[in-house]
Amino acid sequence: MQVSIACTEQNLRSRSSEDRLCGPRPGPGGGNGGPVGAGHGNPPRGGGSGPKARAALVPRPPAPAGALRESTGRGTGMKYRRSSYVITTKIFGGGQAETERGLSRKHIIEGLQGSLERLQLGYVDIVFANRSDPNSPMEEIVRAMTDVINQGLALYWGTSRWSAAEIMEAYSMARQFNLIPPVCEQAEHHLFQREKVEMQLPELYHKIGVGSVTWSPLACGLITSKYDGRVPDTCKTTIKGYQWLKEKMQSEDGKKQQARVMELLPIAHQLGCTVAQLAIAWCLHNEGVSSVLLGVSSAEQLIEHLGALQVLSQLTPQMVMEIDALLGNKSHSKK
Repeated sequence: MQVSIACTEQNLRSRSSEDRLCGPRPGPGGGNGGPVGAGHGNPPRGGGSGPKARAALVPRPPAPAGALRESTGRGTGMKYRRSSYVITTKIFGGGQAETERGLSRKHIIEGLQGSLERLQLGYVDIVFANRSDPNSPMEEIVRAMTDVINQGLALYWGTSRWSAAEIMEAYSMARQFNLIPPVCEQAEHHLFQREKVEMQLPELYHKIGVGSVTWSPLACGLITSKYDGRVPDTCKTTIKGYQWLKEKMQSEDGKKQQARVMELLPIAHQLGCTVAQLAIAWCLHNEGVSSVLLGVSSAEQLIEHLGALQVLSQLTPQMVMEIDALLGNKSHSKK
């Protein structure tokens, strides 16, 4: 298991955040439609612009200095397994032009080239494909991803928000035409979102070796005891574009989820941790999870979230059963 740091485009453009979270880099940059993950460890197990932009790319910078390693090691018990880090980006159809939608070959290749130019990198470790347009031909997607790997723009490719059937189709397509299959799925997974990671993907873990990089372990900040059923003025929900989160928190389901979070407090107190740390440790406890993406806005928040690693070692099967009983949403296999 590994924990990854999600640096948003705003984080990467901030000199102070950049130095503290992502280490030195040779210039400003950002991702293409998603967080850039810098995880310590190997990638999960498993199988734009034109020429001018490509010519401007520079080699990957050196790994972060030892300051972050020492501070996180002392404060969280985090064990570094090697001196490398993993950088990922994501392609998704969010543009207005027809060629910027879906996962066409043009959009994948030019989108990744543009992302690399902004990041000032020669390549990324993993490029994720967000299946925003189900009409994109699967063979075109797999061939395009194989091409960007063969061109040295990425080392691996993964899927994001794909169904198990779509991932299996991509894998079969790759095997049929001697192409490169995806190595991991980027899926939402937290205390209130369990079905896909726990019920739909496990068969793929064992059948084709694909791993999972899960995101939103705190459900966009919903899983924290600090709200106590209220929405403070300093909450993320007050930010433009996050009205949906405020509506979700104030909905009937949101209020029920907040009540469940408060019921987790005794377990968190027993372990001497916060509810957020407990929730992250719970995500890491799942055997099918290769990595958990942490979206942080400061070094202090990162240190706190990494404290989940110490909680993980104390999370007994009995405590997991107690959490499942409180949540009442554990899925059971039909087999």
